[in-house]
This record gives sequence, structure tokens and C-alpha cells, in this order.
Amino acid sequence: MIRQIAPQFFTIDIPATIAYYKDKLGFECLGTWQDPPVYAIVARDQHAIHFRCAAPPTANPDKYADELLDAYLHVEDADALYAEYAAKGIEFIRGLGNMPWHSREFVVKDCDGRLLAFGSNL
Repeated sequence: MIRQIAPQFFTIDIPATIAYYKDKLGFECLGTWQDPPVYAIVARDQHAIHFRCAAPPTANPDKYADELLDAYLHVEDADALYAEYAAKGIEFIRGLGNMPWHSREFVVKDCDGRLLAFGSNL
């Protein structure tokens, strides 16, 4: 039985990515490996994201126009998290709103250009 899944994202700057996820998105760094770091794990509410130092794959030129998500994070209260992130100056690609699939959600663009959707059930 799968109990948890942790995405692994590529980044060319582990320290900058850790700083963004810690300072802007409220994650904590669980550890880094090697000096300078080539791998890191961050977590929030017992859910982890792994980062590996590597060049990211070639981006789809329509990624932002088509809102091609890198991850969808189910949250308890999208309104509260949206307010937290707005206060920190997060770059939103799509503001908070009710969606036809019975979710209240928003989308942010992280420091490496990934699109992260956060949503709660209506």
C-alpha cells in the first residue's frame, strides 16, 4: 500500500531553492547532501519534496499558457494558505477561485518556474 509519494524536482541551485521553499512556501529543510549540496529534501505538514541538482528538462513553450502543472497539492484550507502566500509576495499564475471540478484552488510559479497548484475540496 502506498502511504506517501514524494516528487523529485531538478534545480540548478539547491541553496536558492531551499531558501524559496522555506521563506516563501513555509517548508522546512530536512537535509542536504554533499558540500556544495547536490540533493535536498524539504517538507511541510509531513509531506516531502526532493530536489536534485541537475539541469531541468527542456520546458514546453506553452507551459504557462496551458497551465501545465508540475504538482497538485491537496490542502485543508486553500483560503488560509492563499492569504499566507499573498502576504509573502508569492507569484500567482492563477488566483484563488472555485473550479468546476469542486475544488477551491490557486496556482503559484516557484523560483525555478515550476507550476504548483494548491486546492481544497468544496
